[in-house]
Amino acid sequence: MRDVIGKKPDTLTAQRRVYFMRFAQRSGYSSCMKTLCLVFAIICANINVVSAAMDGAKIDQITGLKGKLNEKENVYKVTWPRGDVKVTVDGWTMPPFMGLGTWAAFTETKDGAMVMGDTVLFEDEVNAAMTAALDNGLSVTALHNHFFFDRPKVFFMHIEGDGSVEQLAGAVKKMYDAVKQVRSATPQPKETFNGSPLPDKNSISAEPLNKIFGASGDVNNGMVKFTFGRPAQMHGVKIDNTMGVNTWAAFAGSDDNAIVDGDFVVTEDELQAVLKSVVKQKIYIVAIHQHMTHEQPRMMFFHYWGRGPAKDLAESIKSASLIAGLQQASSPLKN
Repeated sequence: MRDVIGKKPDTLTAQRRVYFMRFAQRSGYSSCMKTLCLVFAIICANINVVSAAMDGAKIDQITGLKGKLNEKENVYKVTWPRGDVKVTVDGWTMPPFMGLGTWAAFTETKDGAMVMGDTVLFEDEVNAAMTAALDNGLSVTALHNHFFFDRPKVFFMHIEGDGSVEQLAGAVKKMYDAVKQVRSATPQPKETFNGSPLPDKNSISAEPLNKIFGASGDVNNGMVKFTFGRPAQMHGVKIDNTMGVNTWAAFAGSDDNAIVDGDFVVTEDELQAVLKSVVKQKIYIVAIHQHMTHEQPRMMFFHYWGRGPAKDLAESIKSASLIAGLQQASSPLKN
């Protein structure tokens, strides 16, 4: 008995067979069966028993979608094919089956559940979906394209989260509802930010922005650009601003009617907080991805575009950069 109890599951089969055969030879059948039940109960107490299947009915009820259980992986997955908008790629009408399927997959964890997913979005849906995800406890981990020459342009936003099944399914539902509200108001995706036309000649005043950022921006034909480096390492080599590890913001238009576009570099731990700050300022996130591999610490980059008075845009970018501590370029480097 001592040889059986405490063994790893993959070593138990042979041990049990030998023990049970020897015991059966020494005792009657009835006595043997009673002991077998006892031994089996003891063994089960020492083995990590596979958890019960995900509650798919509850997930279906909350999300309003019909999912499917992968019994082998104990993952329940709901899907939403984006057939509500006609999409062409290189002139060919793409069926949702070919890669236009929004999905969310749920699995159990020791503390509850985990969700991961990919959300098919059109340009005017991104900020609404991202805001709903972030406001309801989900993390946004990537935003990118999958196609070239697609009309309208299609983006894919990846999400993840931990919590109870009810919390996660509810968050996914709210994110999907935010997308549906955009499409309900405008059945066809918009092709513009709908801001007032920019002036033909750029005339951004650099000095007010210099004061906000505490640095002197580069000036070029009425445009102003600020760049802040952040130290990191890759393959044992120190890299920084000029090697591309930087946050930057470029301003064009006029002081009262400006645009800002740029790129943020943040660590994985900083990403969600900085995204929340930028999105709340009504600045559009247009991409989230990595630029490097094997860097230390791991860096994420997200690109953005905003409209409004130049000073307001600068304040928004500055406040987001302070959240990540970028003004001090405080990246933790591993030895």
